[in-house]
Amino acid sequence: MVKFGLGIEGLCHIFNPKRIAIIGASEREGSIGAKILQNLVGVGYKGTVYPVNTFRQSVQGIIAYPSITKVPQRVDLALVATPAHTVPQIIEECGKAGVSGAIICSAGFRESGKDGSALEEEILRYQKAYSIRIIGPNSIGLIRPKINLFATFANKRATSGRIAFVSQSAALCASALDWASETQIGFSAVVSTGSMLDVDLSDLIDFFGMDSQTKSIVLYVESVKNARRFISAARDFARTKPVVVVKAGRFQETMAQTISHSGSLAGEDAVYEAAFRRAGMVRVDTLRDLFDCAEALARQSSPTGPNLTIVTNAGGPAIMASDCLISRGGKLSLLSNETIQALSQVLPSYCSYANPIDLLEEANPARFQTVLDICLKDSGSNGFLVIYAPQARTDYQALAKLAVAASKKTEKPLLVCLIGEDVNCRKAKRFLQRYGVPSFATPEQAVSTFMYMYNYTQNLELLYQTPEDLIVEPVNPQVLRENLEKIASEGRQVLTLPEAFRFLDAYSIPTVKTVTAASREEAESAVLRVGLPVAMKALSPQLTHKSDVQGVILNICSSTQVPDFFAELEKRVKSLNANMQFQGVIIQPMIFESRHELLIGAKKDPQFGPVILFGMGGTKVELFREVSVGFPPLNRVLARRLVESSSVYQHALASGHPLNMRLLEEVLVKFSQMIVDFPEIMEADINPLLLNKNTAIAVDARIVLDDEQVGECTSSQENLAIAPYPREYVSDCTLKNGISIRLRPIIPEDERRFNDFLMSLSEETMRFRFFEIFKEMSHETLTKYCNLDYDREIAIIAERPGETRQLVGAVRLTVEPNGKDGEFAIMVTDQCQGAGLGSKLMDILATIARDRKLSQIHGYVLANNYKMLTLCYKKGFKSTMLDEYTVEVTLALASCSMTS
Repeated sequence: MVKFGLGIEGLCHIFNPKRIAIIGASEREGSIGAKILQNLVGVGYKGTVYPVNTFRQSVQGIIAYPSITKVPQRVDLALVATPAHTVPQIIEECGKAGVSGAIICSAGFRESGKDGSALEEEILRYQKAYSIRIIGPNSIGLIRPKINLFATFANKRATSGRIAFVSQSAALCASALDWASETQIGFSAVVSTGSMLDVDLSDLIDFFGMDSQTKSIVLYVESVKNARRFISAARDFARTKPVVVVKAGRFQETMAQTISHSGSLAGEDAVYEAAFRRAGMVRVDTLRDLFDCAEALARQSSPTGPNLTIVTNAGGPAIMASDCLISRGGKLSLLSNETIQALSQVLPSYCSYANPIDLLEEANPARFQTVLDICLKDSGSNGFLVIYAPQARTDYQALAKLAVAASKKTEKPLLVCLIGEDVNCRKAKRFLQRYGVPSFATPEQAVSTFMYMYNYTQNLELLYQTPEDLIVEPVNPQVLRENLEKIASEGRQVLTLPEAFRFLDAYSIPTVKTVTAASREEAESAVLRVGLPVAMKALSPQLTHKSDVQGVILNICSSTQVPDFFAELEKRVKSLNANMQFQGVIIQPMIFESRHELLIGAKKDPQFGPVILFGMGGTKVELFREVSVGFPPLNRVLARRLVESSSVYQHALASGHPLNMRLLEEVLVKFSQMIVDFPEIMEADINPLLLNKNTAIAVDARIVLDDEQVGECTSSQENLAIAPYPREYVSDCTLKNGISIRLRPIIPEDERRFNDFLMSLSEETMRFRFFEIFKEMSHETLTKYCNLDYDREIAIIAERPGETRQLVGAVRLTVEPNGKDGEFAIMVTDQCQGAGLGSKLMDILATIARDRKLSQIHGYVLANNYKMLTLCYKKGFKSTMLDEYTVEVTLALASCSMTS
């Protein structure tokens, strides 16, 4: 488990401060300290501002203090604008004075070299000692328009709105404010992260995810500090608040020389793209897209499909919109016969009834209104775009009013493109914005936003689609791990083919029959056992890519050829390098019937840890380098999406020989589990994996070791970008009534079983758990209970062995935003109550809470739930009556052993 930060309490004080100190406040015109003070005073901010300046008794007419420790009241936020070498001492003084948060605007830290890095380390030491949250260094500050908080030295203002803008670029913050002012975009907050010494992107996503003023979050990202926390935070709020991101450095070449094929594929940007998708974020291309998309998602529902209906009075812009839509993977809605019939009755015969619907330049407001009313009823449309070019019969304001009226009649998104830049057009756009209808200057901008909104829908489906069961049996890693240590002790980094196949065999990934032969005689014997025709491959621990050095001879059809080919391979290997060790050959049967040659691989990314790759295999891997990227662990749904996002998948469909998805999903899930279980693996690939209609078989494999991981704490999985399944909490027990039970963490595949469990509860038991009685639970709600981020939340279910795997109990622990406390809930099916299951679930609950280093756990119990209250008392909980119906029970973990 990756431990979260200090929580968001400090951030609450930073973004909603009552008292602010400006350390380095100045009279000097143009200085940072002067600008910050000017931006905070006289703009409507209702809090108290304290200038701090060692050498002045007043600054800009306000009483100043020589030190933060001399300020008469406790300060919520300190803005630091002093030379870099003074900052560590200032942060220490802030900690001693009880300051909750600080923004360091000063520069001159790690970007300036070793001395600057040493200053950062000193600051970080004080930050941890006093639990003070720090934004920066190198931050231009923050803006909170609703409370008139302009804690920045930027010469910009911002209007209040629903978007939280977080930027790693200070310059971009200023540019964005300029652009937003012109387009009337409002913000709930604007934050310049600076160097992210403490507060990083994940902290800010967590804060704005819970912020009532914020409806969508937009990020300008250059790099990610903690990939796992970043993905976790975005995923946690993706369902309720869209997170829209633009990433800089898309084409930056940062790949070092690697050994395996997988290591040379999937550059940095492809990994970021996969991370954004896996977290449910929407990635856009430009700054304009960033705010257009965020504003649209904050105000309208996202489309459930890619089908767009276009209504226009200008054919040219409609064609441009159609081209853009199709190029981005969208579709023009295929209007129903009923819709076309209705249109034909209200439109002149010379108008186009097909999509795009061209009303021609003569269209008046009544025609727009009538056509929109008809189109809104079309079930095949997932969204609507109205394109208006200035004509004589309709003005901008009339078009805007009817668009607003139409938007209120549908739950599908409605977008408007107003072509023009005159005063009336700008007024109409402001009117649309006021009533929540996104407007755009060009058809391409409108269509791009629609497709980004649809991408958001797709990403949420990926997050919460329920996969089918696929049990990957746990592998005893001890023997395999001993092999790795032996290989490393020999000074080798690359496993031989037989060594790599042992890993695949352990995870039940089919491999081609493989026999090693150290001599010519053994090779002849091996050929007879394998059966002609065969492939012969050189075996050498120093040989990484056999095909590149002609270390493979294919289609050997006679055993008499074997001795000569053996000698030839030995000659080729030894001619490469005098130190090359020739250990013999590998004999494999030739496989001629293969519809698809695929690559399944893995590599360690410097930021995100292990990633899974899928693409074209065989000798084409270097020619067609495009691969799709995912993160382990995979389930069937994630494996399917990984395949479907590849060009291989599309090529297979077009060829008439689609991939056997079930087989491929199984191999990918098992392969990803191998990568999770063995952090010692730096790179790995199966190439090729031969996939036919009913079979999948690995013909070649390569595994490259991470020297730093071999022999280390092999149980650590903190380098994974996604929290893995916590197998350490799987156990078996027998209840007092003799029933055998397996306790294990819940998985997304349990959704149906969990729903059956809920429906089996009596009304009383259901009311005791949920404080209400319901007849059914939607898929969306069930995913909240089954599809969990194990770093933030974990549920242990009690399962009866057998074919149905019936659930009879569950306990859930959710880590609070402060990272120190947890809330729990527990339920046991009626037939198992009184058999000791509740006690066992409570014990494992306490174990998990301690493992996460929580200080206490608490829950809410109905006052008449006497069984639950009695169990809590036995386990050492303290109770507090909240009202006549509800009791809060709390357990301080440090002081309790949780025994029944």
